[in-house]
Amino acid sequence: MSSILTKPLKIGDIIAKLPIVQGGMSVGISLSGLSAAIANEDGIGTIGTADIGMNEPDFYSNFLEANIRALRNEIRKARELTKGIIGVNIMVALTNFADLVRTAVEEKIDIIFSGAGLPLNLPEFLQGATKTKLVPIVSSGRAAGIIAKKWSEKYNRLPDAIVVEGPLAGGHLGFKEQMIDDPEYSLEKLIPEVIQVMKPFEEKYGKPIPVIAAGGIYTGADIFRFIQLGAAGGQMATRFVTTHECDANIRFKQAYLNAKESDIIIIKSPVGLPGRAIKNKFLDEVSQGKRKPFKCPYHCLKTCALEKSPYCISYALINAKKGNLNHGFAFCGSNAWRAEKIISVKELIETLQKEYEIVSRGK
Repeated sequence: MSSILTKPLKIGDIIAKLPIVQGGMSVGISLSGLSAAIANEDGIGTIGTADIGMNEPDFYSNFLEANIRALRNEIRKARELTKGIIGVNIMVALTNFADLVRTAVEEKIDIIFSGAGLPLNLPEFLQGATKTKLVPIVSSGRAAGIIAKKWSEKYNRLPDAIVVEGPLAGGHLGFKEQMIDDPEYSLEKLIPEVIQVMKPFEEKYGKPIPVIAAGGIYTGADIFRFIQLGAAGGQMATRFVTTHECDANIRFKQAYLNAKESDIIIIKSPVGLPGRAIKNKFLDEVSQGKRKPFKCPYHCLKTCALEKSPYCISYALINAKKGNLNHGFAFCGSNAWRAEKIISVKELIETLQKEYEIVSRGK
């Protein structure tokens, strides 16, 4: 048995033999295909929920219902493909946040991961359900403490785990642009900080709150390093994009394979946050001011500055997922340029185990 498998990730009564969480990549990048493949390898697979209804015939005319229907279908499809652990990632910033959370709970999803804002009211959606675990995603010890205090006082419960996402993550980042390269906000600093903040809550309730490291984790050696810092496991997203099972179009995956390190850039997103993406013609045109404001058929993100936006983030990401990168772009983590070929999830997991094993034995 590989050494990585000797450290299972326990989230309440859920036990993943492999301490790897697949980060939920929304707008169709991680759906039932990718999440089930990872769950079948003893990790935790995650379905990204933003714009999940993009392929529904009434997506534009009936945005809320289309997304609920698609989420139910993807969870059920994943269940048909695996007996492993499946989670969903639901961003607090979504205008249909409450609908998606209720749907996931009704479908008895194993875990809800929730960031892009503080999920202060997440426990109230459980309505007595005990199966689904609640795991906030934070970018600071302060945010973790605020959530734990609020949940403790209002709901007499704690997060079942915490994902700490550092500034090397893909997509929208929970940091101001000037913080991204500041060593003070590195994941290496954040993990011990969050563990320290959680200690009093763990002692009060007599239960562990595992902390999961995320953002820039690309190898088994990275996972080992953060476990040594006290993390219970690692969350990875970018490296799973270049797998056969990833739900994105082959041209989206090819953008990762073609990317050089200098192509990974920080952009200003219409939602008011910096984001990490792969530079392309679409983003060049945006930066030159060539894109024009438009009419939005739905208001999917609470923070989207629609009137000032040079483009619709949903349209751009849906186009990219479908392989139309002339009218969109690919979000990615800081290590996307390291991808060399498309392999199976099984092969990737075996590689991660070998990488972990080598460094854990001091080779």
